[in-house]
Amino acid sequence: MLYEGVLRKMKTEIGNPIQYYMVFENDFLNVNQALNKNLKINFIKFQCLNCGLDRPIYRQGFCKTCFFEIPSAGDWIMRPELSKAHLGEEDRDLDYEKKVQLQPHIVYLANSSSIKVGVTRKVQVPTRWIDQGAHEAIEIVEVPNRYLAGITEVALKDHISDKTNWRKMLTNDVKDEDLVAWRNRLEEYIPSEAKQYFIRNRTETHLDFPVLEYPVKVKSLNLDKQPAYEGILKGIKGQYFIFGDGTVFNVRGNEGYYVSLEIR
Repeated sequence: MLYEGVLRKMKTEIGNPIQYYMVFENDFLNVNQALNKNLKINFIKFQCLNCGLDRPIYRQGFCKTCFFEIPSAGDWIMRPELSKAHLGEEDRDLDYEKKVQLQPHIVYLANSSSIKVGVTRKVQVPTRWIDQGAHEAIEIVEVPNRYLAGITEVALKDHISDKTNWRKMLTNDVKDEDLVAWRNRLEEYIPSEAKQYFIRNRTETHLDFPVLEYPVKVKSLNLDKQPAYEGILKGIKGQYFIFGDGTVFNVRGNEGYYVSLEIR
């Protein structure tokens, strides 16, 4: 079976295990069905997710020009505390920023490699947790805009990490944690503006990833250096393919790369 198209973040569907889908312009693939099969990846060209041109990808699937111009790549995406739409202040496009920033956001704890704090729009729960490869997660606060979520995350980062160790996540070098206890412990550090939004009554969400075999050590596939690769697909976790020889491929990290995928 041969598929071809530009890479985008895989779509996911909650289940036991989670179902993964790659969506191309004229086709889609349920990646779970490729487990234990030979998967060949060939890089063909670049295709910026905004302008569609064959230009080197700079960040987030965009060429350098688009990355520094389009509203969906503003600094507030990665740093929610920089959001200003609640003040009516524009960064790149106020209408777009109001649409994205002025909606319910969740600050959460997720256990991917160890416990970390993060921010996501409410509509992205549990997708965000799946994308990070978290086997358990829990909400801390639900706030009405991105700014409040951002300042809460910044405050909590003084007491808990906001990073995922992707190597530990992919080798499954993790332990279960009592996230309810962690949430309650962190309550006192929530900024005063967000304290009223603290969530007391949610339990942990547990996630089951389709992985047949975890590697002992991992090495990352870089299409810029190695434009062709094939191996036996042994698992999917976060936004990564895990192959039998320990090679891992970050699909989201290669957004904007136009590839062919051959499964046999």
